[in-house]
Amino acid sequence: MEKRQDIVVGLIFSGIGLGAAWMATEYRGASGNYPMALGLILTLLGAAVVIKVIRSARNEPRPLVDAPAQMIIATVVAAVYVAAVVPLGFYTASFLVMLAMPLALGFRRIVYALVVAAVFIMLVYLVFSVLLDKPLPREAILSLLTAGG
Repeated sequence: MEKRQDIVVGLIFSGIGLGAAWMATEYRGASGNYPMALGLILTLLGAAVVIKVIRSARNEPRPLVDAPAQMIIATVVAAVYVAAVVPLGFYTASFLVMLAMPLALGFRRIVYALVVAAVFIMLVYLVFSVLLDKPLPREAILSLLTAGG
């Protein structure tokens, strides 16, 4: 029973990944490379789930969600993040969600969370703005600072 569910989920993710990669072929120029790569990665991860499940001998029932309260909290924080990206900017909203998610789920080492969030934002900046040269929407904080000066 459990194996069948995991196989179906793996196949669904593989199908979504293939669909995304196929749709990316219609983008002009190099703009489809990144979505195509993400689609192919999702396809491979879905296939890996299917292969792992098929090779596994275990088939015992398990709960769908081990901690439903934490799942709801994470879903709410993620929804607030999606809503905050446009008004705050990608980097600001991402930094805030990197702080808010662990704190909302009970993590209390604030200095550690700040360091992890800062390193994450630096890596995201290096990948998107430096390596891929993909400009993201202007940050709200930077707009406010330059408007006052």
